[in-house]
Amino acid sequence: MARFTSSRSVRVGLAGIALMAAAGCSNANKDISLTEAATGPAKVLKVATARAVTRQVSSSVQVTGSFLAEESSDVAPPAAGRVIATPVDAGAFVKEGQLLAKLEDRDAQLRLQAAQASEQQAEASLRQAESHIGLAEGGKFDANNVPEVLSAKASYDSAVAQAKMSEVDAQRYGALIKSGDVSQSAYDKARTQADTAQEQTNSARQLYEASLNSARQSFQGVINAQASLAGARAQTAIARKAVEDTIIKAPFAGYISARPIAVGQYVALTAKIATLVRVTPLKLELQVQESNAPQLKIDADVEASVPGYPGRTFHGIVTSINPTVDSNSRTVSVEAKFANRDLALKPGMFATARILLNGSSMGIFLPRAAILTDPSTNSSQIFFVRDGKARVAVVQLGAVDGDMIQILSGITADFVVATNHLQDLFDGEPVEPASPSASNHSVGSVLWGGPPGCSEQRPRPTPPSALVSSVKANAGPGGPTRTRASAPQLPSREGE
Repeated sequence: MARFTSSRSVRVGLAGIALMAAAGCSNANKDISLTEAATGPAKVLKVATARAVTRQVSSSVQVTGSFLAEESSDVAPPAAGRVIATPVDAGAFVKEGQLLAKLEDRDAQLRLQAAQASEQQAEASLRQAESHIGLAEGGKFDANNVPEVLSAKASYDSAVAQAKMSEVDAQRYGALIKSGDVSQSAYDKARTQADTAQEQTNSARQLYEASLNSARQSFQGVINAQASLAGARAQTAIARKAVEDTIIKAPFAGYISARPIAVGQYVALTAKIATLVRVTPLKLELQVQESNAPQLKIDADVEASVPGYPGRTFHGIVTSINPTVDSNSRTVSVEAKFANRDLALKPGMFATARILLNGSSMGIFLPRAAILTDPSTNSSQIFFVRDGKARVAVVQLGAVDGDMIQILSGITADFVVATNHLQDLFDGEPVEPASPSASNHSVGSVLWGGPPGCSEQRPRPTPPSALVSSVKANAGPGGPTRTRASAPQLPSREGE
């Protein structure tokens, strides 16, 4: 009977202890039944842990920016017209000179045919003018080589020679008449012939000069014919260009990012036929604080990451540094170039970049397995263990060193973090560190843990199985066995 009474006293004591433990927790713990608190410990998630380490890393500047195409062009038509063909679509790769669109060219073709006919007519007129003066095609003009001039020159030379002979005869007759060897009539005849020959010479000279002038005037006609032919050829070239302008080609090799036109649409000179971008290589535009500007160098290495490829690092180099500082943002514009051979990067992508500088500094590193990244927001977080609970911390990632990642902000070097079950953890969840270095809590507090809503400043209640220790004590000769409750143990703060 006494043993039965003692057992009932123990059960009443256990229920009272459980009620006291529940009263020390937050309102969320009111749902825990006395039966659950008295029957045994709740299941606690076991997690592997690792401690943050410090390593020496190269000095760097972390900035953000957006990728831009190496070249981007809104291709416009050189002529207005109606679209009759669009052989490329958005996303297609085109080579330089490849057809992007074609406009209706019937009117342009007719104008070209008319211009070509005028050109042929002008060329025929030129050849006729050249043949009139004996000028070979492409030959150099010389008036003395014109047939009419040559004939007049021959007549003039003959007249000059005849005049000289007649003058000599007249002079000889004049000497003979003085000696009485010839008669006066013979001398007069010789003198008349000499004077007539001189008159004929003057007439031949005038004809020769007239033929020279006529030849020069004819050559001026050739010049006019040449000018007319040049004008006709220019009109043909304009008409041919109008035909070529109906064919719109790619100015450089790249990808079509937009093609807003369709067959049958009329486009003006200001319309956009297609948007062409060159994405190999790709540019990354960054804004660096002016305090870091003196350390920036051309050809400095740049590491970048984008939300679309979590865990992947892209490598580039600094290609230009703006010599001026923006007076509003106090930043310097820096441009880096990335090869992008696999076309993974796209223009417009947001990137987090790290510009490597000279020198080194100490950095905090964690294993890759300890980091949980949300690709949709490009944010990363870790769960550190403290007081037997998992606590979340948002971190900023830096350089990658094998399986370790640098943490730029969010934690310090003494943090112990969980490395598995990250998807199952939430802030404040009780956990049991599996790593001995991270498990410095008391056994009772780690295994039972208590409900998630309890205050960290309040001692966490030890499970009932640990509160009661069966200590046999003699209550005197033949007295019953008694039990006593041990005092609750305070959990240690991990990492402190």
